[in-house]
Amino acid sequence: MFNALTKTNYNFPGQTHVYHGKVRDVYSIGEDTLVMIATDRISAFDVILPEGIPYKGQVLNQIASKFLDATADIVPNWKLASPDPMVTVGVRCEPFKVEMVIRGYITGSAWREYKRGVRTLCGLTLPEGMRENQKFETPLITPTTKADEGHDENISREEIIAQGLVSQEDYEQLEKYTYALFQRGTEMAAEKGLILVDTKYEFGKKNGKIYLIDEIHTPDSSRYFYSEGYKERFEKGEEQKQLSKEFVRKWLMDNGFQGQEGQEVPEMTAAYCNSVSDRYIELFEKITGEEFVKADARDLEARIERNVLAFFEK
Repeated sequence: MFNALTKTNYNFPGQTHVYHGKVRDVYSIGEDTLVMIATDRISAFDVILPEGIPYKGQVLNQIASKFLDATADIVPNWKLASPDPMVTVGVRCEPFKVEMVIRGYITGSAWREYKRGVRTLCGLTLPEGMRENQKFETPLITPTTKADEGHDENISREEIIAQGLVSQEDYEQLEKYTYALFQRGTEMAAEKGLILVDTKYEFGKKNGKIYLIDEIHTPDSSRYFYSEGYKERFEKGEEQKQLSKEFVRKWLMDNGFQGQEGQEVPEMTAAYCNSVSDRYIELFEKITGEEFVKADARDLEARIERNVLAFFEK
């Protein structure tokens, strides 16, 4: 059977709190520091699936780490160090209660809604006559609420400000950062023969300053198409060749699961989990242009603990 890290239960020196998210386990150290572990859990339709994906956590953490470094000139971010292939240590911020989703193309959930006849998305009017995977004239910011449990909900800029989720001044700054980060991500993807289709960013605040937090430009938070053949496939109405988690959602939907009550997750065999792992590694190598080096996964829990403790001892 495959080796994947699906749960953690550490007690680091100075630890004050632990939060187990859908994919990440976040350990608070003192007042100002977070240890974020990207596990091998995988979620879809806001449900954590029963099996882990080998090396997925390493892929996510290392891609996010690379893009945090590559965008630090645009917006300050929370990262201090990455002491283990699955771990980032960073600054603890107060997160904003919204996620900044930005879309360059109409696909995924936005297309599913559009196909049903919906023509407004987060307060924005969509033009008539669009086709699946068509590029928007300019990228659209379509925020969602940040749910601790259950589903994130679409919300408009006006509602965010009216409900006091984010002040107008901060929200305008979040929009500027979102456009600039998406532009940088688009340029970096293009260099590797990819199109950054859509993504989401999360921000927090510390001492009055806005920081980019969590992950960035990973296959869990972003969707990529291959540039080569995009135009031909679009014109023929064919599916795009893509690198994202959408292929997992598609497999689930094809097997009768969309996270609704009474539906059961199809069996995730070792062969299936390893095939998903291969797709994640493919995206890592494609988007970073680097070979993926599999870290020693024989005893993941002990390795992570060793590396985190060594970092704090320094």
